[in-house]
Amino acid sequence: MIRPGWAASLRFRLLAATLVALSLALVLAGLLLGGLFRQQVERQFEDTLRLQLNQLTASLNFNAAGDPLPMPQALPDPRWKQPYSGLYWQIDGEGSGPGQRGLLRSRSLWDTALALPADALLNGAVHTHQISGPLGVRLLLLERSVHAAEQPERRWRLVVAADTRSLEDAVTRFSGMLAASLALLFLLLVLAALAQVYVGLRPLRALEQAVMNVREGRAQRLQGQFPAEVQTLSDDFNLVLDRHAEVVERARRHAGNLAHAVKTPLAVLAQAAAQDTAPALSRLVQEQVQLATRHIDWHLARARAAGAQRLPGQRTAIGPALGGLIRVMQRVHAVSGLVIECDAQLRDQADWAFAGEEQDLQEMLGNVLDNACKWARHTVRVSVAAVAAASPPQLRVSIEDDGPGIDEGLRLQVLARGVRADESVPGSGLGLAIVADLVQLYGGRLQLGTSTLGGLKLELYLPAVS
Repeated sequence: MIRPGWAASLRFRLLAATLVALSLALVLAGLLLGGLFRQQVERQFEDTLRLQLNQLTASLNFNAAGDPLPMPQALPDPRWKQPYSGLYWQIDGEGSGPGQRGLLRSRSLWDTALALPADALLNGAVHTHQISGPLGVRLLLLERSVHAAEQPERRWRLVVAADTRSLEDAVTRFSGMLAASLALLFLLLVLAALAQVYVGLRPLRALEQAVMNVREGRAQRLQGQFPAEVQTLSDDFNLVLDRHAEVVERARRHAGNLAHAVKTPLAVLAQAAAQDTAPALSRLVQEQVQLATRHIDWHLARARAAGAQRLPGQRTAIGPALGGLIRVMQRVHAVSGLVIECDAQLRDQADWAFAGEEQDLQEMLGNVLDNACKWARHTVRVSVAAVAAASPPQLRVSIEDDGPGIDEGLRLQVLARGVRADESVPGSGLGLAIVADLVQLYGGRLQLGTSTLGGLKLELYLPAVS
């Protein structure tokens, strides 16, 4: 049986859909949470900087001319005094002249001044910018326009700026922890999905095993308890199997009845012909009766095998069947003194199993064994082996003799109905033909060759129960 590819597996489809959905959901969640965290950190950073700007504005004083006075030394944050600490303030005039830049500035700026972008500030408005500060670091800048109450026409730009590296570091650390957490969550969700798919599809695996048991002859019906969604399918399938078995059995019974009804008149004709005083007519009638009987036997065998090989759950142990046939053949051919070689363990073991009916197996093996015993001089050898890498499983039954054998050119002819290799040996010529037909109906094959004993080697390749 050819199994479908992994892409057609229901398990693969469920897992693939789950993994894609989880990946998209976690990626979107990571982006959303990362964006919200950055937004919150930036807002807190800006609020802190706005508080610094408000404190500086409250501490700023002007002289009588409206010029700002130096800031008091006791500012609350010590970073104002530490050179290049990352926290700066500066006061610029609102004019465009070179002397208007950095009129007053924090000690942390040391001997540099911030280059402010051109901006028109409304009274009381706070504007935000990002600029490049000392040592080339990025700064977040907040500014507002201030003036003395007595000199409203003289306006000044009061600026506070802070290094954004601490903000970026916080965002980077959070992003790393968020990525690790989401990766761990993804792994846990994948394990949960695997468990869910495994548990959810376990009834289907049980159903698959039940079907396999039927197909390989270990059971004749689907056996087991399944969920409600699967139990209906199992019950319907068993109903189909039962109905099919009934139809086959009815057809085979009708064929047997018909054969019995025809054989009885034929037996009467044969008996009458044997008592007839006209030898020619008697011989003609007997020949035709024998021919009709052979045809009936032939078609009965075909009908029985054609029905049996389609019935699921067929299983026949080869060892016991073969052992019984060997004992019968030893008694039948006891006068010839034949030796039938066979592994003693094979006769009793039930490991080798034929996927078919016992009656058909006995008919095939019995015909082949009887044919070998008729032609053998002293020895017949029987062996059974599994065919390696066969799909579906097969068994090879080899029967050899030390008789005269059959020429290679005649091997195909002896498999035809009624053809006999030697008329001196009694028989109808149907044995090997029936065997070949039964083997073919079961999906196997029959092969003729030369035995190591010197005679004919006949190999039957039969379907097996794994």
